[in-house]
Amino acid sequence: MTTTLEATVDIDATPEQVWTVLSDLKRMPEFSPQCRRMIVLGGAAREGARTLNLNRQGWKFWPTTSKIVRFEPNKAIAFRVVENRTIWSYELEATSTGTKVTELRAAPTGINKASNLAVNKLLGGVPQFEVELLEGMNATLAKIKEAVERS
Repeated sequence: MTTTLEATVDIDATPEQVWTVLSDLKRMPEFSPQCRRMIVLGGAAREGARTLNLNRQGWKFWPTTSKIVRFEPNKAIAFRVVENRTIWSYELEATSTGTKVTELRAAPTGINKASNLAVNKLLGGVPQFEVELLEGMNATLAKIKEAVERS
C-alpha cells in the first residue's frame, strides 16, 4: 500500500486563473473520473467547511465526507476524507510559463483498516485501486488544464 500518490501538470495560466476553476469544488465531477458529486455543506469552500461526496467505480457507488483542512487562495486547497483519513490536496506554484499544479493523495496517519478491507473486497484490491487513483489524478489534472486554458 502506497501512502502518497502524486501527479503534476503545467498549465498555461496564472495561479489566479487556475484557482478560479480548482476552488469551485462543485465542478470536481467535470474533472475527476471517480467523483460524481461534491457538495460543500454550508455554502462556499473555506477552511473548516465539510463536503459530501459521491464516488463511482464502474457500477459501484459510495459516499464519503470530507473536511477542508487547507484553503489558501491561489496557492493550495486540501481536504481530509473522514472515512479513510486520506488527505487530497492541490498545490499551485507559479512558473515562468504559467502554473504548476500538483495533486497529492497522502495518508500521513495511514489508511484505516475498514477502508482497506472495503477496497480489497469491493473495489479490486488496494494495489489495483491505487493504480486507478493515480490514472484518475492524471486525468483530473489534464481536464483542469483544458478547462483553464480554454477559458
